[in-house]
Amino acid sequence: MSESETTQDKWGIAHVHASFNNTLITVTDLTGAETIVKSSGGAVVKQNRDEASPYAAMQMAESVAEEIKAAGIEGLHVRVRGPGGNDNKSPGPGAQATIRSLARAGLEIGRIEDVTPIPHDGTRAPKNSRL
Repeated sequence: MSESETTQDKWGIAHVHASFNNTLITVTDLTGAETIVKSSGGAVVKQNRDEASPYAAMQMAESVAEEIKAAGIEGLHVRVRGPGGNDNKSPGPGAQATIRSLARAGLEIGRIEDVTPIPHDGTRAPKNSRL
């Protein structure tokens, strides 16, 4: 095994989809083709309203970090995604808590990038709801 192969195996990509209803964490290899670990807010809390909370994100990140370390990955590049489209572009409350918990668990954090889909003049935005 060459040196480039060993350094390639130490890093992964954490795809964090943080909406205001749920938080999803998926960890893949550097190509993004093979999923190593995935978790969602519903796997750690009982109430639906708590799935997007920072507490649920911290619990998910801790369990994901243990499995990542067991798989031999030492560092992660993080891709944060909000709801996007015509919805709110900002990520939900679980995004920051997820990154902080992954760092606290002893994983090295590389790049943090925002991959929220932004329409380039796509479909028409919903009409304004006046109450």
